[in-house]
Amino acid sequence: MGCGTSSVKDTRSEQVLKAALVIQNWYRGYSTRLKARQRYALTIFQSIEYADEQGQLQLSNFFSFMLENYAHIHEKDPEIVARLFGSTIQDYKDRQDYVAFVDVPNSYNGPRLQFPLTFTDIDLLVDAFKQQQILHARYVLEVLFETKKVLKQMPNFTHVKTSPSKEITICGDLHGKLDDLLLIFYKNGLPSGSNSYIFNGDFVDRGRNSIEILMILFVSFLVYPNDLHLNRGNHEDFMMNLRYGFTKEILCKYKIHGKQILQILEDVYTWLPIGTIIDNEILVIHGGISESTDLNLLHHVERHKMKSVLMPPTPLDGDPDTNLKKKKFNATVLPREVKTSTSLSEQLTKHEWEQVITIFSASNYYEEGSNRGAYIKLSFGMAPRFFQYQVTRTTCLRPLYQRVNAIESSAIRILRERIIAQKTDLIHAFQLQDRSKSGKLSMSQWAFSMENILGLNLPWRSLSSRLVTTDTNGDIDYMSSFQDIHIQKPVKEAQSTLIETLYRYRSDLQIIFNVIDSDHSGLISVEEFRSMWKLFNSHYNIHIDDFQIDELAERMDLNKDGSIDFNEFLKAFHVVHKLDKLNKSGSGLL
Repeated sequence: MGCGTSSVKDTRSEQVLKAALVIQNWYRGYSTRLKARQRYALTIFQSIEYADEQGQLQLSNFFSFMLENYAHIHEKDPEIVARLFGSTIQDYKDRQDYVAFVDVPNSYNGPRLQFPLTFTDIDLLVDAFKQQQILHARYVLEVLFETKKVLKQMPNFTHVKTSPSKEITICGDLHGKLDDLLLIFYKNGLPSGSNSYIFNGDFVDRGRNSIEILMILFVSFLVYPNDLHLNRGNHEDFMMNLRYGFTKEILCKYKIHGKQILQILEDVYTWLPIGTIIDNEILVIHGGISESTDLNLLHHVERHKMKSVLMPPTPLDGDPDTNLKKKKFNATVLPREVKTSTSLSEQLTKHEWEQVITIFSASNYYEEGSNRGAYIKLSFGMAPRFFQYQVTRTTCLRPLYQRVNAIESSAIRILRERIIAQKTDLIHAFQLQDRSKSGKLSMSQWAFSMENILGLNLPWRSLSSRLVTTDTNGDIDYMSSFQDIHIQKPVKEAQSTLIETLYRYRSDLQIIFNVIDSDHSGLISVEEFRSMWKLFNSHYNIHIDDFQIDELAERMDLNKDGSIDFNEFLKAFHVVHKLDKLNKSGSGLL
């Protein structure tokens, strides 16, 4: 009996072990598949973001092209030239012209700042913004004017020193994510004379609380100008703000005085330092260093003439072909550490680097759960220490599969919008491959066509199950690439090619027309629209007939007064997803 019992126990133990191994193998495979899906989703986000950066370069080239080919613009409207190319016709109005006529009513229950500012004002702002209060426009304007006054006295590069007893904290992009900034302060303490910070640009855009972040950073800078250091990023730029949301945020939160705030902000941006040098060994700069970077040039460049990173400064009476690319900045955060003990200027010439570190401080950048944020702490003679964090809406993170589903759905949605914007070109590419006119392509043919037209360098085979319908033979119904999605037409008579072009370039067009609209009225003349579109058409090599644009301009001029409300018009171009329609129908039944 004893032997039989032992045999049964051994058998059961063996079965339990096998079951555990099966479960373990299944979970490993499941986890690997989830992580692969997450990796593909992040690849989509990153590829589209990189493509947008290339679009910004193309837009920059367009403004140079416009300067060369739109010669009468200076005679017609010199303010446009001043705004685009960094020259100043006359300085902005005096501080009192902005602030004196902005009253704070007794009914205002938000934070009230007292000038000169003290550390209590920092606490006041932080507490108010936690409660989602809005700082009154008068205080915003006063902070901006005070900040500009101090920044104008600063060099292009701020020099700071650390010691074994005094650390400095370096933060990267925040992109309007106030919760990340508040979490950094919670973990690391508020700025003070004994708690120094460097914020390395890109404070604004994308997130919903850019103005709150700016106000906290500027007030902290005014209270501790020797202990809180601000570098300019590529999003401290009025053109970038038009494209990525900060302009819209300002005009929404400050409906009466938003235009004045935006005007002053344009000027404040230009006075932000280019970078910070720590202990004469570590360079903190937004965008990094190219092979042709000359630190001596950057030390002496007139930074206040850099109105936009998309359009470097050009003298009005100078040669428009002057190559100014050496003064441009890129779009990432790259604190760099020097290898030897020679001067930093020499090191930048020799390109001898020991370590390159990228710091990004906006968690959940693409979607909730997509990434962590981080900051660095440095002290003299010590290795850098890294701290990571992630803002969550609840006390604990959602399960991995829920986070992956959310990230993947968002990524596929954005990718589908890219696909529908190139529908005509994609169909033409598919039909060239489909010689039998069957409406189907092999996986290789479909993937080749997608990459050839979209140029996103994505794993199309792996993504195909989320984008198209495949038959039992593995062939793809290529028209299913456009299923459940279409571009809403504000003008039904317009041709599909024109609609797709306007949708694809709507962000660039909005920036261009907003630059022309220097008074933020939202209106441009029909003639300006035609002239600018023809230049745009020529530079971007877009094949749209002039008569289509003329007809479109006439239809956009709804009240026939010779002006076009282009912002409203461009907003009318949006992608409609089938799921959106279903959700709207479902909500109507509840």
